[in-house]
Amino acid sequence: MNHRVEIEYCTQCRWLPRAAWLAQELLTTFEAELTELALRPGTGGVFVVRVDGEAVWDRREQGFPEPTAVKRLVRDRVAPGRSLGHSDRTAGGEGAPDGPDAPDG
Repeated sequence: MNHRVEIEYCTQCRWLPRAAWLAQELLTTFEAELTELALRPGTGGVFVVRVDGEAVWDRREQGFPEPTAVKRLVRDRVAPGRSLGHSDRTAGGEGAPDGPDAPDG
């Protein structure tokens, strides 16, 4: 089955780099499972990751995601049972290379 991921990010908060980096991580990990990954500009502090229209991560409820957490959630929908290697073994994942989370905007 073909799957679509959408990352909606706040343009006022300048979260495009964060969204683009997460998009790159997801496209690299799920290149065979995803047919589309969209970056959707928004406002008001939004940062939501959706798979096939269903929100799997919302910054307002869960804070900024670690990439490993999002990869697990996406994997559970597009490739259940697939191993993510070291990402499956880390509870909190590794820190993002862009440093600590930016303040809420």
